[in-house]
Amino acid sequence: MPDPLPLNPPLPLNPPPPTEPPPPPDPPRRDRRALLGAAGLATAATVTAAGARPARAAPDPLTAWTLDTMTGLAVFVLPGPDAHSRAQGTPRPDPGGVEAGLPRFLVDALNRYLPVPVVTAYRRAALTALPAPPGAPASLAKDAVPLAPLVALLLNIQALRVDPRTVAGPLPTPFSRLSYAGKAAVFRLLEGPDPALVEALDAHLPEPLKRTASGLLRFLGGALLELAALGGLSEWGVFDPTTRRLTGRPVGWRLSGYVPAAEGRPEFRGYYQGRREVTG
Repeated sequence: MPDPLPLNPPLPLNPPPPTEPPPPPDPPRRDRRALLGAAGLATAATVTAAGARPARAAPDPLTAWTLDTMTGLAVFVLPGPDAHSRAQGTPRPDPGGVEAGLPRFLVDALNRYLPVPVVTAYRRAALTALPAPPGAPASLAKDAVPLAPLVALLLNIQALRVDPRTVAGPLPTPFSRLSYAGKAAVFRLLEGPDPALVEALDAHLPEPLKRTASGLLRFLGGALLELAALGGLSEWGVFDPTTRRLTGRPVGWRLSGYVPAAEGRPEFRGYYQGRREVTG
């Protein structure tokens, strides 16, 4: 007779609790230095530079806004066939400041004008190896105070004083929406009552701050016009700094009819009629 089948063992009265999965590992600890640095960079993004401007990168909003204001200034000094010249009422068939690359020249020159080596040293020491926050302007000068956005802000504020209707229009900035006469009124304000009003505040400051802001305002208007004329009629727009050669005929040459020197010069072949010396 075969052996009976074994019976299943009885279940325990108090079964052990199910085994719980091990707790997940602690999340990786964020670098405190990077966290604080990102917060600091987010706060100081408008006054620090995040690196050199890419050659073909799309400009950030601040740079685009500044560039449009400088375009309005460029066509005020050197109008041409562009939309900004038509907006101010002075279009011309000849090439002007836009074709000469003058807006980029103004932004570049103003952003390089005021170096701050001490501030730069502290900034580099504090922000070395820290990533820039997303969307931070990348086109401001690294070792200088970026004056172009400040000048653009001043021009646009004065434009709204001259004509409040320029708060909206087809062009991006109020100064560019002004007529030619309106832009002249902006410079009249810069050189007239505004510096006198500011001088009432900074005339009593100790040296070297005494009359600094009022002096800057008083001479800013003339300096901007002179800088625009210099850049628009120079070779800056077609000069390649790598090869140190011109890539085209500058606008200033075309407007003035300037003929550059020839590439070659005739070599010296001796004196007339075979002479070797001159006496007397």
